[in-house]
Amino acid sequence: MSERTVRLEVPEDEDDLGSYLRTARRLAFEEGAERVELLVPTSDTRLRRAAHHAGFLHEGVLRKGIATSEGSADVHLYAVVADDDLDSPDGFSHVMNAALPRTRVIAHALFRDSEDRILVLAVSYKEDWELPGGIVERHEPPRRGAEREVLEEIGLERTLGQPLVVDWLPPYLGWDDAVEFIFDGGVLTPEDVAAMRLNDGEIRSAHWLTAAEAAERVTPLAARRLLWLDEVRPTTTSYFEEGRPLG
Repeated sequence: MSERTVRLEVPEDEDDLGSYLRTARRLAFEEGAERVELLVPTSDTRLRRAAHHAGFLHEGVLRKGIATSEGSADVHLYAVVADDDLDSPDGFSHVMNAALPRTRVIAHALFRDSEDRILVLAVSYKEDWELPGGIVERHEPPRRGAEREVLEEIGLERTLGQPLVVDWLPPYLGWDDAVEFIFDGGVLTPEDVAAMRLNDGEIRSAHWLTAAEAAERVTPLAARRLLWLDEVRPTTTSYFEEGRPLG
């Protein structure tokens, strides 16, 4: 830890945590510190709330970061630096934005061909196949993210239609939960199909399959959605959870 970094130790009997943290950070900066840190056990919600209100930014979780009587435990790392905006509404929003949950957004496109088959891609990084698309980047609208992924994966510049499905995905294989959009890509003409260019580093092959055939290649969750989309042929957006429509 840098000499210009101060790590606070909060007394166990401190009643006014917010006042203590604000005073401690002010004194540390007056004495020349550039950074003030605070480690908070994951179970200490009271101290976490006080840290938020005192302007400390949540920077992550240190796995096995503290020693306890029962062994090592995870701990939240909070910090404030000397030039942080601590008093304005923007500063408080920045602190809360770092502390609140963040859910990944995934965006795919459903394309059909002139024979009413669905386009699915075999990718290099996993066994199950999927529709064209992927992870939406930070501050990127989901539809634009899907269009970008389509261009990157199959070389087609397309304007996608409305989402056919918005689905909440539970945690899976080490991933946290996510929200996925499946946008209507419409029908690709034979000329469109001929113009497709696969991303060599990511896409192994592209396949036009019936929904039943595709369901055998994708995850069970994705299979439920594809079979539903093929049967219902929705014209408006439907809300799903775990691959199943609600309502």
